[in-house]
Amino acid sequence: MDVGNPDALILPVPPEPFALIVGTAMQGGSSDTVETALRRMGLRPERVDGDGADLAARVAAPRFRLTFGAVSVLAGPAADAALDLADPDHPSTSLLAASLPRRWRESGACWVFIPERDPKRDGAPGPSTVQPTRMREFFKMMVLLIDLFDASHIFWSPARLWSDAPQFRASIAEMLASGMPPVLHLVAFRRRENGADASMGTRGLVLFAGQELEARIPVGWTVAEMVRRLSRLALDMMLNGPVQHARTMRGLEAGEWIELLPPLRSTDHRSTVIVEFGRDS
Repeated sequence: MDVGNPDALILPVPPEPFALIVGTAMQGGSSDTVETALRRMGLRPERVDGDGADLAARVAAPRFRLTFGAVSVLAGPAADAALDLADPDHPSTSLLAASLPRRWRESGACWVFIPERDPKRDGAPGPSTVQPTRMREFFKMMVLLIDLFDASHIFWSPARLWSDAPQFRASIAEMLASGMPPVLHLVAFRRRENGADASMGTRGLVLFAGQELEARIPVGWTVAEMVRRLSRLALDMMLNGPVQHARTMRGLEAGEWIELLPPLRSTDHRSTVIVEFGRDS
């Protein structure tokens, strides 16, 4: 994971999540061929025309609305805005065991998938936590699409994170069997330099828990040690909800403790829980 880069020149996270895959199986296929393949997968494709400039900036023609269970998704070849956000060379982008092929952007093999918001279930417009059942349906759909497109890589926009597509697929299959979300594929862990100190924060956790995490890195701790601890806290929040009150708990090792300090007042969707790690004297 590309956790060592500072968050300089940060590009914004889009207001709604999307996934982008690089897959060669549908590369160069006609729109009718693509539609037929999607229909055979049970995704009930419908042609979408002229849904506004914002959609056109992210999804090129042919555009489809796909339906799977309780979720509908807008899909099509990735347009410039989506490709720009997914640029793996940008310092705001993280990579998890992923090395994209050369000319990935120009290959014509990139498709984007945007789950449509259900205001009755997902709450007010803008970034917020989403209804878990619908997100599970969306990830089930992505498993089918990774197979259909023979995808090599997948980008998850809330975390601005690239993953190896077969690994992502396997992690979703494990989630469906065990109920444990694949936190490392859905949340990025970013190291930040703060003068003399360094910290690590999450990106993308807010979609599932309404909060992000930020922790100072204790002297002598490695990035891997921080990711191990913060990922467990993130997983707990994904399963049980946001941190409502300050609390102190035992850490992973003997004599280690963790203090969680949520914001006094949650004024926006990017509220951050401050995490402190320490050891008994």
